[in-house]
Amino acid sequence: MGTTADPRPIGVFDSGVGGLTVLSELRRRLPSESTIYLGDNARTPYGPRSAAEVQVFTTECVNWLLGHDVKLLLLACNTATAQALPMVRERSSVPVLGVVRPGAVAAAASTRVGHVGVIATAGTVASGAYPVAMEEADPRLIVTQLACPSLVPLVEAGELHGPVADDQVRGYIGALLAIDDSIDTLLLGCTHYPLLRPLIQRAVGPGVAVVDSAFTAALAAEDLLDALGNRTPLAGVGTNRIVTTGDVSAFTAVAERIFGASLPAVEQAVVEAV
Repeated sequence: MGTTADPRPIGVFDSGVGGLTVLSELRRRLPSESTIYLGDNARTPYGPRSAAEVQVFTTECVNWLLGHDVKLLLLACNTATAQALPMVRERSSVPVLGVVRPGAVAAAASTRVGHVGVIATAGTVASGAYPVAMEEADPRLIVTQLACPSLVPLVEAGELHGPVADDQVRGYIGALLAIDDSIDTLLLGCTHYPLLRPLIQRAVGPGVAVVDSAFTAALAAEDLLDALGNRTPLAGVGTNRIVTTGDVSAFTAVAERIFGASLPAVEQAVVEAV
């Protein structure tokens, strides 16, 4: 396919701050690309919500991003990917990527013994999206999932360190390993969880590889743009907008830990009901 430079931004959607881990990887790998990020913090977390609710909220946020003339949509929310990706693809006028398949493929490639653990939101676990995706990658894998409902609220509150976060992480990891102590690869099935990665890695120990769906999703976006031939030329640096439906100051406090001085001023938006 011939190359046709397309300077339009990449649209990134998450239920809150978690997708900033994907955005960070995108900006690192594709510095010439422009991005616009929308976090639906006003309605986070998505994990405990019904599939129907997740689909409605995701549609509203995707419509907002499409209204800003993006060239690619990246659902940086595992729950939205698990519950709404086919629907979004059907309705979108631009290519759409989710985070489940890239993470599943990376986890399948990482494991040496064929035992993979997945920690995710209740909605993602209930959807069965990761076991299905991993079976497609390698039917021999044994996949053990665990819902970790308290982790997203911890991250949204900015509690990324300290005894409360450490206790929660250790409790979940202990419960997962009690189900299968042969797990040698742990997939972080929620893009909020990389913000707790040091605690998670310490809890699982050095013998377990921790796979980050944020990194793999950014890599998939890079590959897709290359395949479509519409990457922005390398000369220059892209512009980046970050928008939230929730409290700007709370969002900014967490986002600053990821981007530091390079964080643009966080904007607020209201998405229209469908």
